[in-house]
Amino acid sequence: MPATPPLIWHAALTTAVVESLLTDAHAGLPGSEASARLTQHGPNELPEATHKPLWKVFASQFASPLIYILFVAAVISFAMNHASDAVVILIVVLVNAVIGALQEGRAEHSMTALRKMSSLKVRVVRDGAESIIEARDLVPGDIILLAAGDAVGADARLLEAASLEATEAALTGESLPVLKHTGALPEEAGLGDRKNMIYSGTHLTAGRGRAVIVATGLQTEVGKIAKLTSGARDPQTPLELRLHQFGQWLVVASIVLFGVIIAFGLLRGLPFVEIFMVAISQMVSMVPEGLPVAMTIALAVGMQRMARRGAIVRRLAAVETLGSTSIICSDKTGTLTKNEMTVTTLILPDARRVEVTGAGYSPEGRLSVDSKALNASDDAALKSLLEAVVLCNDAKLVPPDAEDTRWRALGDPTESALLTVALKGGVEPETLRHQSPRRAEIPFDATTKMMATQNGHGASGRIVFKGAPEMLLDLCDPKTLDLAKTHQTATDLAALALRVLAVAELNDAVLDEAAGFEPFRGRLRFLGLLGQMDPPRDEVKAAVEECLIAGIRPVMVTGDHKATGLAIATALGIARPGDIALDGNELEAMSEQDLHTSLDRISVFARVHPAQKLRIVEAFQSQKHVVAMTGDGVNDAPALATADVGVAMGITGTEVAKGAAKIVITDDNFATIVKAVEEGRLVYQNLKKVVLFLFATSIDEVLVLLLALVCGYPLPLAAVQILWINIVTEGTVTVNLIMEGLEGDEMRRKPTPSGEALITRPMLNRLLLMVSTSVVAIFGFFMWRMSSGAPFELVQTETFTLVAISQWFNVLNCRSALKSTLCLDVFKNLWLVGGLALGMVLHLFVIYTDSLNHVFHTVPIPLGDCLLLGLIGSSVLWVEEVRKWFARRRPAMA
Repeated sequence: MPATPPLIWHAALTTAVVESLLTDAHAGLPGSEASARLTQHGPNELPEATHKPLWKVFASQFASPLIYILFVAAVISFAMNHASDAVVILIVVLVNAVIGALQEGRAEHSMTALRKMSSLKVRVVRDGAESIIEARDLVPGDIILLAAGDAVGADARLLEAASLEATEAALTGESLPVLKHTGALPEEAGLGDRKNMIYSGTHLTAGRGRAVIVATGLQTEVGKIAKLTSGARDPQTPLELRLHQFGQWLVVASIVLFGVIIAFGLLRGLPFVEIFMVAISQMVSMVPEGLPVAMTIALAVGMQRMARRGAIVRRLAAVETLGSTSIICSDKTGTLTKNEMTVTTLILPDARRVEVTGAGYSPEGRLSVDSKALNASDDAALKSLLEAVVLCNDAKLVPPDAEDTRWRALGDPTESALLTVALKGGVEPETLRHQSPRRAEIPFDATTKMMATQNGHGASGRIVFKGAPEMLLDLCDPKTLDLAKTHQTATDLAALALRVLAVAELNDAVLDEAAGFEPFRGRLRFLGLLGQMDPPRDEVKAAVEECLIAGIRPVMVTGDHKATGLAIATALGIARPGDIALDGNELEAMSEQDLHTSLDRISVFARVHPAQKLRIVEAFQSQKHVVAMTGDGVNDAPALATADVGVAMGITGTEVAKGAAKIVITDDNFATIVKAVEEGRLVYQNLKKVVLFLFATSIDEVLVLLLALVCGYPLPLAAVQILWINIVTEGTVTVNLIMEGLEGDEMRRKPTPSGEALITRPMLNRLLLMVSTSVVAIFGFFMWRMSSGAPFELVQTETFTLVAISQWFNVLNCRSALKSTLCLDVFKNLWLVGGLALGMVLHLFVIYTDSLNHVFHTVPIPLGDCLLLGLIGSSVLWVEEVRKWFARRRPAMA
């Protein structure tokens, strides 16, 4: 195994680099050698940011103004000889810290698991075979294959480069892509001038190539500066900012409440220590300290649920934004369709129409004209066309093996389908490529919509062109085709939902990439058209219908011909009667005002280039829509980054697209996007349930206390009892409410407006009703028991218990705004069941344990009174049930 050689990689010849690393430029490393080097050099990854130790996580739970207030209250209690109250306060603070630490650890664990799911993959050659591995398994000496859109996983020296460009802004600050080559450079060349090197953390924007890994992990250039970026954090999301601002207002309100209670208590002549402790407790109850933790858990749980359904969330903000999505701009190929391209029709230069049987990438099938079999060996025109689509092609077909019994595509699905039809017609791709090696190429470009390769052994050779008919046919010699008729044939094929490619050639010529396609205008020999079918996914039509019911409008944005796109869109229900398709040229000619006016009628954007995708997103956003945009190519990154929710494809998506997106769909399926929207709505819905519960339970305590002070009654709750309710009774169910599952009608509701207030008008109406019912029940019971002559300690204990019971019923109320609690399966949320059971058991200990009776100022309650308390406490449930009954008949009340 070689030691790290004293070689300056960018200054050495490629042969010297390969020899120095004891590898093979074509076959790569043997698998056993790669394993040995992985042991020697370690994984190709940077050390993760040091996780906060458990004791620091625990200590951070005390860094809160509310906790400081409670500590002050405990000190004052000790000073006033109220040691039991002080001990309870300290225990409550300790329990709160333990719960907070556990929940923070759980959220961190969730995020770590999600990070592992979205690890970088690279193409590597080992033992002479190409495979896909995780970038963390790369070692010095590995041979990697490169293509536009790839993220570079380690530092490497280029061995081959065909129009290869890399964006290195993250490393060098250079904003423009850098054209790469393989020649040696001076030793003194700076990092930004080493054009024969590619570096970890950068991205390839064009071309293809092959390189040998020279450094991994901390030995890479980015590894050397890793410590400078280890402290980076995502910015706060809009929801977090709203919660933070709302919390600040509540702190101010609680301070005002503190002053009001102290003033009333002193006017009533109550002992200062007693009223001070109660005021402190109520001040704490006003601020929902469990809300930030609940939000963190809600987002983490939502991300886990989405991951299980095939959507990996890369940006926390996407979880909340998904609930507001009103437009989904989706690519067609692979997302709305199966991405298993099959050539079904060939049009030869003499206008013969060749039908092709078979489906998928298996070469089983045949070619025929008027039901008569056709083979390349018997037909020169067919042979020329099939050979051309093999040579001007970067894909490979992988035959069945022990691990997979299907033929598989390695590369672009469109190009893979061309290899399949060649095999069906009797042309062997690997043999032909060996006989006519590639000498030069112009890679496919989204602007030109064409690709060209020069093949042969001499300086000049056979140049094959393939691309969009509207671009390529204009380069052909008019003598070799009827231009108008061929254009019409391409349009007719596209109207049948076929993707159409044109193919042409020029013999004994030289391909100059710098000159582009213009020198060949009017010189090419037309070889034919190919029509491919990519059938819609079976589940997408139902997903589109679900979107429409949910108030979300799907829009197709495709690189295909607009007739093809409109045919698929109509079949799936995306295009409504009267809707139109717009291609890139039409969009280019359209003014902003005309575009905005026509947006509601445009269901398909076809043949659009990346800059136009960005314009489409911004046009919808200007109309106050929340836009989700799918993409997979390197040039989709700007549109993905600009969209409210950028969605990258996990299978076909480039690493650049995944890096710009907020969500990665693991199966490239439109239906998965819809599921992610549903989960996003659930997260926001559950957060609102927690907000409703916390404020309903906090406000009723405050009102009961103020009513007692105003009406001249003694305090219905002791300070330690208020703290117990706020921390323990609420704490055992608050986060558990976040775990509520889907109610089933999430996708029958309209999208949440992006600027919606945290507490909406319907929520406020529910809040007022729930609080009013609780206050009437609790304070009414308190007055009745006080007039009955019962011992005050018993009355206070019963009031304390009634408050807890009301909260337990209220948490059941909050599970749904419309559905009856009696019809909801309580065991569907076992977390909530467990929280309720734990809260009840702990409350029983406080009431029926002698040692806790003294601490919490409680006495045992007779069994008959417990039944009465349960009945009175349930009044909040029955009143809310009546509201829900009316709301189901008048949804606006919800």
